[in-house]
Amino acid sequence: MSGAGSDIILERMMSLHPKVIDLTLDRVWRLLGALEHPERRLPPVVHIAGTNGKGSTLAMIRAGLEGAGKTVHTYTSPHLARFHERIRLAGRLISEDHLTEVLDRCDTANNGESITYFEITTVAALLAFSEVPADYTLLEVGLGGRLDATNVVSKPAITVITPVSIDHTQFLGDTIEEIAAEKAGIIKPGVPVVVGPQPEAALEVIERQASRLGAPVLAYGQHWHVWEEHGRLVFQDESGLVDLPRPALLGAHQVQNAGAALAVLRVLGFGEEACEAAMSDAVWPARMQRLRRGPLVEAAAAAELWLDGGHNPAAGEMIAKVLAGLPERSTHLVCGMLNTKDVAGFLRPLASHADTLTAVSIPGETATLPAEETARIAAGAGHDSRTAAVLSEAVRAIVAADPQARILICGSLYLAGRVLRENG
Repeated sequence: MSGAGSDIILERMMSLHPKVIDLTLDRVWRLLGALEHPERRLPPVVHIAGTNGKGSTLAMIRAGLEGAGKTVHTYTSPHLARFHERIRLAGRLISEDHLTEVLDRCDTANNGESITYFEITTVAALLAFSEVPADYTLLEVGLGGRLDATNVVSKPAITVITPVSIDHTQFLGDTIEEIAAEKAGIIKPGVPVVVGPQPEAALEVIERQASRLGAPVLAYGQHWHVWEEHGRLVFQDESGLVDLPRPALLGAHQVQNAGAALAVLRVLGFGEEACEAAMSDAVWPARMQRLRRGPLVEAAAAAELWLDGGHNPAAGEMIAKVLAGLPERSTHLVCGMLNTKDVAGFLRPLASHADTLTAVSIPGETATLPAEETARIAAGAGHDSRTAAVLSEAVRAIVAADPQARILICGSLYLAGRVLRENG
């Protein structure tokens, strides 16, 4: 098969439905039926929903399971550099030939019927998972939970809801209660649900749904606790206390994500070896990632170059906390965002931690916010803002004025993906 085989099929799949997002499970169930229900033949599933921290929590669970000698399928979205990142089979990224084959089978079974890109590619992932042996399957929700294409496993081993905040209001609702109800849609009868730190209103919704379904709740602050102490991470639940290395993933918020991952591992019956691996071995690109190679790094010269794909107000607050904890150094943001996001809400917490902000448009993205508009909103949020035509120009201008700067590229996973494709 040609190296471009999957790209050709994926491009064709983009045209199978007029909308990118159209939340319903009807089309997914139809295609799963045509493929003889691969979702019923998966290794034990850990299903993860939430607004922030899903991917980081999944990465730590995966590291823990693999540290205990288990093989793990993972499904995440969106991808950063190439689609293959979304599907990891028994620990390895899906090969080009295998991806092309499962996409082709799904396309044939779909027979030209209306279905969104995310729906048909999720079914392709489930088909691949059903045919390759592994010990566990980790599924990250794409959007929401209740009507997400991943929400087709009737009896997962455990479900997880990471912190819920306001995001994707055009699809999930305008209030924290409405959004939490969508996330809580992954809870299944009798299946334990690990719940990360939540606003009180969100927790009430989640606990009410769990009670309705007889699902045991393991909630942060009630059934498990996690904190930093003397440069270590301490986790405590009803089985006792564990003293562990601090998470490899950077940021105070990763402590709470680590707690959720540890709670999952403990419920699944894993001990200290898995817990240590979850902390030490997890990797999750574009989450306060220090870039160390590529043309942009060369252009940055002596400056530090960092990358983060966070794009909502909660992510802005988390990034601000990370910046506050780094060694003192002048900090400059290069920011590109989509026009569907709360730009001011994301940027406001960062204003006191950045000397300047250079706005860029995201290349190749029709939904990009023009650099001039991002700069205007940034100025209103308290930033000393300006624009650049392209990313490399922004980096060079910052370095010319401040050779020892810390530069953080932020605002969108799509921008982060572009950076990683060229500097990964």
